[in-house]
Amino acid sequence: MGIHSVTYAVIDSPLGPLTLVGTDAGALTGLYMDQQRYRPEESGFGDRDDSTLRAVAEQLDEYFHHGRTKFDVPLHLVGTDFQRRIWTALQDIPYGETTTYGGLASALGLKPQSARAVGLANGKNPISIIVPCHRLVGSTGSLTGYGGGVHRKQALLDHERGLQPLIN
Repeated sequence: MGIHSVTYAVIDSPLGPLTLVGTDAGALTGLYMDQQRYRPEESGFGDRDDSTLRAVAEQLDEYFHHGRTKFDVPLHLVGTDFQRRIWTALQDIPYGETTTYGGLASALGLKPQSARAVGLANGKNPISIIVPCHRLVGSTGSLTGYGGGVHRKQALLDHERGLQPLIN
């Protein structure tokens, strides 16, 4: 599937502004936080139109404020075959739960030493929150890292566990 054009919108969220990037067909290709590691240059996002990607914005609002636990917006994951395999598997980690990098590698039939490669692919996830990379943790349960900042990872996990409301 070739991308003919892209557009983006910026929405407010309890985590700060979120940039939604999508194709002309309405598939989400990126969801980025401010100061996110590996965030592409905004010049590659196309034209800004905050009226686009409304279904994504609505589902994110439901996630943050009204108990949505799964997303069903169309996604277009752009990456290597291995990265897309990891990102697809992330979507199978249930809301409110975590798994380890090694656990995900094992679930995919990869060798235990693949945990580092899983972590690298996870870190390059272009669609944060909806493709829940925040649900991967270190072997001891430590948060290890998060492209949007460990404080946001903790806030997302606490939100999903009902421990505290999300705040900016």
